[in-house]
Amino acid sequence: MTNIQRLLDIMARLRHPETGCPWDLQQDFASLVPYTLEEAYEVADAAERGDIEDLREELGDLLLQVVFHSRIAEDRSLFTFEDVAGAISEKLIRRHPHVFGGAVFETDAERHEYWESSKAAERREKGKTEQDESALSGIAANLPALVAAQKLQKRAARHGFDWPDIGPVFAKVREELDELEAACATGDQSHIREEIGDLLFVVVNLARHLEVDAETALRSGNRKFINRFRYIEKQLSARGKSLTESTLAEMDALWDEAKRSLSD
Repeated sequence: MTNIQRLLDIMARLRHPETGCPWDLQQDFASLVPYTLEEAYEVADAAERGDIEDLREELGDLLLQVVFHSRIAEDRSLFTFEDVAGAISEKLIRRHPHVFGGAVFETDAERHEYWESSKAAERREKGKTEQDESALSGIAANLPALVAAQKLQKRAARHGFDWPDIGPVFAKVREELDELEAACATGDQSHIREEIGDLLFVVVNLARHLEVDAETALRSGNRKFINRFRYIEKQLSARGKSLTESTLAEMDALWDEAKRSLSD
């Protein structure tokens, strides 16, 4: 028995209507969504940290989510894990005619254009009408906002809606920052929120022009902040002080020290 089959059998027992686990039996597609998203992010975290043992384990946790969703579908006579594996295999073959067929792409741009046209054809096959179809079709609404923004911008850029170089993007960042400052002066919270959104969106555009993935960059920034803040806590603790017993000037000094001392 393969490990995949063993996992499928375990999941079937957990979902057995009479002898299965009550919690597993209560789950449906929607209730599993938070766990599926969490496991995907834990895979990303392990990969970015370069922790191979954690990556192996987290990939297993993510695979469990695929098996769990597939088992629920099988219980409802909708599809099986085998159907899922078959569908992605067919999709990979269809989208890589230069590997599995006789197509030849001279450039990465040609290859990418074929990939996008294949995705558009797949959407049409699923019954999307011309009214539904847009250059922005197929971008999931519940993606993390930074990821969605970058995907929207890339899609628009492929259709010519983009600045030709990075200079105007810097200018746009400054313009949006000025508009946010003006909104703050009015005290209108709705307007402030709108301008914050505009500023974040154009910063993502700046990252895209610099060939930086905005989501990855922000996760890196978060980790950097955590490391430096923990340095502050550790140094203060060594002095017998807590954060609340320290001044902002002390913490700022330790922050600067952390910047010099830590590799992040």
